[in-house]
Amino acid sequence: MAVRGVRGATTVSANSEDEILNGTEELIRQMIEVNEIQADDVASVVITATHDLDAAFPARAARRLPGWDLVPLMCSTEIPVPGSLSKCVRVMMLINTDKSIHEVHHVFLGGAAALRPDLTKEKATVDRIEK
Repeated sequence: MAVRGVRGATTVSANSEDEILNGTEELIRQMIEVNEIQADDVASVVITATHDLDAAFPARAARRLPGWDLVPLMCSTEIPVPGSLSKCVRVMMLINTDKSIHEVHHVFLGGAAALRPDLTKEKATVDRIEK
């Protein structure tokens, strides 16, 4: 068993509580689904948001998931690099798993797919189905 990082990111359309929480929940649910993650296997999760998203703590979205009440979560803000993607939530989930680094699937949704087109959700889903 090893600790592996699962990366994810998404963008939301507005700085509102609903947009931030719903977008973050969708992202985390997809990360869980494509990697077959159980809450007990999650060591910790760091969630960042760009400076233009301050209407809600994105970690609250994870608390809505069954079994996630005891998962260690931390929110932070992204470094405000000029020209970087706006209205973006990023997730780094550390999990205990028997999967190799090549078997971990990262999820990038919405405008965040441009961050790592080689690691988009669609590619991860296709790779998973083919194996």
